[in-house]
Amino acid sequence: MRGEVCRAASIALTGVEGTVVTVEAAVSQQLPGMAIIGLPDTALAEAKLRVRTATTQAGMPLADRFITVNLSPAALPKQGSGFDLAIALSALAASQRLPREQLSSIAHLGELSLDGELRRPAGLLTATVAARELGFRRVMVPERGGAEAALVPDIEVIAVRDLAGAVAWHRGEPEGWRVLPYAGEDTEAGAHSSSASASDDTLSAAGDIADIVGQPDAIEALTIAAAGRHHISLLGPPGAGKTMLATRLPTILPDLTPDEAIAASSIASIGGAPLTGLVQRPPFESPHHTASKMALIGGGSNSEVRPGAITRACHGVLFLDEAPEFPRSVLDALRQPLESGHIEIHRSRIRTSLPARVQLVLAANPCPCGYAGSPDTVAQCSCTPNVRIRYLQRISGPLGDRIDLRLAVRRVPSVMLNDIEAPAPTSGELRERVTQARAAAAVRLEDTPWTTNGEVKGPWLRTTQLRLPRKDTVVLDQALGRGSITLRGYDRVLRVAWTIADLAGLDRPSRNEISRALVLRGGDLL
Repeated sequence: MRGEVCRAASIALTGVEGTVVTVEAAVSQQLPGMAIIGLPDTALAEAKLRVRTATTQAGMPLADRFITVNLSPAALPKQGSGFDLAIALSALAASQRLPREQLSSIAHLGELSLDGELRRPAGLLTATVAARELGFRRVMVPERGGAEAALVPDIEVIAVRDLAGAVAWHRGEPEGWRVLPYAGEDTEAGAHSSSASASDDTLSAAGDIADIVGQPDAIEALTIAAAGRHHISLLGPPGAGKTMLATRLPTILPDLTPDEAIAASSIASIGGAPLTGLVQRPPFESPHHTASKMALIGGGSNSEVRPGAITRACHGVLFLDEAPEFPRSVLDALRQPLESGHIEIHRSRIRTSLPARVQLVLAANPCPCGYAGSPDTVAQCSCTPNVRIRYLQRISGPLGDRIDLRLAVRRVPSVMLNDIEAPAPTSGELRERVTQARAAAAVRLEDTPWTTNGEVKGPWLRTTQLRLPRKDTVVLDQALGRGSITLRGYDRVLRVAWTIADLAGLDRPSRNEISRALVLRGGDLL
């Protein structure tokens, strides 16, 4: 038997980016066997055994000849078992077991078991999103992962139970498959019905900002950071509540927008666990200070790229507790993605970009023992001046310059523990303020590529119609002239001032808002 080359389509993931892979199969006059070429990894190379066995168990044995399977483009490294379904269908078509007309017009995603059952591959939602962006109108997936793929709009999802069901669809038979309706409508409706949406369970599990006792200035600074998506650092002695403040920050952030939910869900899908709904709440990542640079920013080998903590926290919060304990090289690796919002990963055979649009929160003690300059504790600092300087210098100047708000957190006096006359605001109340402030910023930034003040480029604030008068920016100009802040710091103070104005319901910031933003950055007004 010698037939034509039969082609089926699938999707290869490099990070969160997808590439169309054409699976070509041809039968030649040689002894029975199968070879897979096109830079497969070990799991993919073993597909020839799974496909041979699964097709036989399903009652559709392949041709009793040698089958060559090529994965094109051949120069792109490919990994994983998600190509099994496309390989099996192209091999069956080459063996004249099913028509090949529609094989290349549908993205096939699925792993085969030995009895022909289809299993969900890692990154199914990510691959479905990539298939839609690459122009596919249909995607064929295992029934067990169909609900996840159906979360993606504007693409038809064909769910099949097993290999026989996939063959039945291509033959035009009615059994063994079904078309799933788009499942994201109810999720989005629930997400936008109110600020307390279907994600209330997630919020309650994270606690409430009202749990924090006696830190009104810190809570207000967190509210400003949340409203403008600004980076913030917390410096204070042990027990001051830095970690509690940081972990409550996600509870006052609004739900993700539909586009952000798809992006965050695609990143979560790569982790391997199946999704039952879109990620609606901003993600929160808090890596330990022993984490490597690759664990923080992502990386991998020549055949695979894995997202790091900064990508998993995309559209959410990346919290680095005990920040000076991280190696300086690891911290400095954050500088470029904090500015650009993405990470370029370069390997000898792979180049890809990972999203990294995060809100960074740093927490640190003032010294290794934690008690330097703390008048509110009887513990005395045992660190020498040089030790204190070296400790804080692990956070380099360029990284510190990218922090919008620098907050000194002090321990709560015991007398405030009994102060119940002034109830603290709840996360829901602050989330409503943050949502309103972001809505005001979104209207102002409607014709720009940005949605929050923390993303706005400085030249746009300094040179457009939003440029503030000199009488209002005089304190900021003086700080720049003295060298108290850099030009990057100048722009970041302006962004914070606009956020303060949005929270106050003002059309634009005045000298008071700019002065307050400068103080929150750690500047001075003298």
